[in-house]
Amino acid sequence: MRLLHTSDWHLGRAFHRVNMLGAQTEFIGHLVATVRERAVDAVVVSGDVYDRAVPPLAAVELFDDALHRLAELGVPTVMISGNHDSARRLGVGAGLIDRAGIHLRTDPAAVGTPVVLTDDHGDVAFYGLPYLEPALVKDEFKVPKAGHETVLAAAMDRVRADLAGRAPGTRSVVLAHAFVTGGEASDSERDITVGGVAAVPAGVFAGVDYVALGHLHGCQRISERVRYSGSPLAYSFSEADHRKSMWLIDLDAGGTVTAERLDCPVPRPLARLRGTLEELLADPALSGHEDAWVEATLTDAVRPADPMARIAARFPHTLSLVFAPDRAPDDPAVSYARRLAGRSDQQIAEDFVAHVRGAAPDDRETAVLRDAFDAVRADDAVREVAR
Repeated sequence: MRLLHTSDWHLGRAFHRVNMLGAQTEFIGHLVATVRERAVDAVVVSGDVYDRAVPPLAAVELFDDALHRLAELGVPTVMISGNHDSARRLGVGAGLIDRAGIHLRTDPAAVGTPVVLTDDHGDVAFYGLPYLEPALVKDEFKVPKAGHETVLAAAMDRVRADLAGRAPGTRSVVLAHAFVTGGEASDSERDITVGGVAAVPAGVFAGVDYVALGHLHGCQRISERVRYSGSPLAYSFSEADHRKSMWLIDLDAGGTVTAERLDCPVPRPLARLRGTLEELLADPALSGHEDAWVEATLTDAVRPADPMARIAARFPHTLSLVFAPDRAPDDPAVSYARRLAGRSDQQIAEDFVAHVRGAAPDDRETAVLRDAFDAVRADDAVREVAR
């Protein structure tokens, strides 16, 4: 069976205020053409179809168009909700849409109920594990403590139990939206840390033939059978070096995986440039970036006059201008934002406690801070589901 694995469409998302709807429309056209031209048997979409719980109308219309075009091809599609989606909204009408071959899996309680497709070699069971917010699903999975690994392990126990009751030789595919250990993150993914831990070990998914992951925006291989497709478009400058693509997966009669990486259309390349303003304006080696979307980091000791207009004269598609003079990290002139760069909310809070009272928080206090951040994040998730 030939599968096309994609994820993280983020329909409705902009890129530094640039409307990406045209590029997203082009990607959907590319996806449909690939399904037709490469004789794909099933499409899997591993979450974050939309960029937010209540997407703009144009994004909903594009999603509707994608569903109609995939249904017209007669190629089954299996989709799950991600941490950006509203699972309840995305799942509306799932029972009716099933009849058109579009299978939306957004209910955590149904993780052990697969979509079963058949080819010349027998059945392939597709198990959809939507994003499992630990605080919201721990009761469903009867786990003592809310954590990504515990809820995913419980969900996979249901998958393996169902698979064990099926005919010998039944092949299996799991769709999941999670941060798996070994994956490389970028700046455009929403933090899903719980209890100080974001990642789960790949071993959680043992016992199935292929795991189609979503959430991380870089296309990557965790193992031969566990892969991220990544987002089809770049949504932050941290993705400047990404090669945006999808996985074409061939699953043979014995469940062996053969993978081919298929490139996605690039609306405009990204470039991250760093140097003084005069260096960026004069360096002939940068001429290849003049048509790119540019993030320019200026290292001038003193902020230059009218820097955006001057940099845009050479790089007209400059979207981000950062002022970061070359200074030692402990220099008092280093900006607050630079001092906080790369630090988690937990680390910032711990540093604040240490600054105010002159001593770092102890283990008990660290746990209290962690529980407080988890509670706020869980409350945000509950509010978003209820919207």
